[in-house]
Amino acid sequence: MMQSGSPARPSAAHGPLQDTIAVIDAHHHIWDLDTNVHPWLRDEPPPPFRYGDSRPLRRNYLPVHYRADAAGFNIVATVYAEAEHDPTDPLRETRWVHQIAERDGLPQAMTAAAFLDRDDARNIISAQAAFPLVRSIRHKPRGVVRPQDYTSGHQIAGSMRCPRWRAGYRHLGESGLHFELQTPWWHLDDACELAATFPDTLIILNHLGLPADRSPTALQAWHAAMSRFAQVPNVRVKLSGICVPGARWTPELNGWIVREAIRLFGAERCMWASNFPVDGLVASYADILNAMFAITRDLASADRTRIFSGTAAEVYRL
Repeated sequence: MMQSGSPARPSAAHGPLQDTIAVIDAHHHIWDLDTNVHPWLRDEPPPPFRYGDSRPLRRNYLPVHYRADAAGFNIVATVYAEAEHDPTDPLRETRWVHQIAERDGLPQAMTAAAFLDRDDARNIISAQAAFPLVRSIRHKPRGVVRPQDYTSGHQIAGSMRCPRWRAGYRHLGESGLHFELQTPWWHLDDACELAATFPDTLIILNHLGLPADRSPTALQAWHAAMSRFAQVPNVRVKLSGICVPGARWTPELNGWIVREAIRLFGAERCMWASNFPVDGLVASYADILNAMFAITRDLASADRTRIFSGTAAEVYRL
């Protein structure tokens, strides 16, 4: 029976295949909607969401729910990712996560929020860096919704090419924090230029550049953009967040994308992450992780260790 407060999700088709593999989940969320404010999980009508209707996520999701989803797997550490908490008080989310970690034993590290194009960017980044679990900052840059609308050299306000946004980004180097980048693949050339301009800041690409369109033309364009991004040394990628609404997460659906990402970046720059409970809208934790085990089964043992724990341990100092 689903635990009270856990988001609705499909049931696992089978149990863990390889529960002895040590896994660090490099990107997941928890939230307490009775305590904290997440506008995207409250506002009506709901804001646009890439998996469709976000309303099933409007329930508390705490370590007890995460552990129920991940039961049977050898999860040795987790990394919390900021969950679009109230933007007027990003430090509240960080304080709350530290309280949860002390009480419940996870997460072991976290990505915090800061808004790079705000006047308080430097102060917030500095304050976030002072928390013991914070390793990185995420602020989703603005961009265009469709690849055909992208133009090189744009100056979209709030984008990776925006001078004000970059002024805030510069402070990451001073703080020693990484940057978590969530952007569609057609903005990866912006990320290449950003990484080259700030070579001392590590960029961690969330969700493989969001390859939602699986048409041959779109996948070819995604592959070309990822190939260019892979040439940049100060980047890492999360093998996560590539669900297709209405489709079960299977090796057949996502295997090529995952394998190509590993081939392009190398296992030493790739890390697995669940993106739960968000990806729980379309697949169970077991279905996703078992599919990843199947997709990577033919890789060398050392490469699988990097993907499932080693890269995340290095990046997040675990």
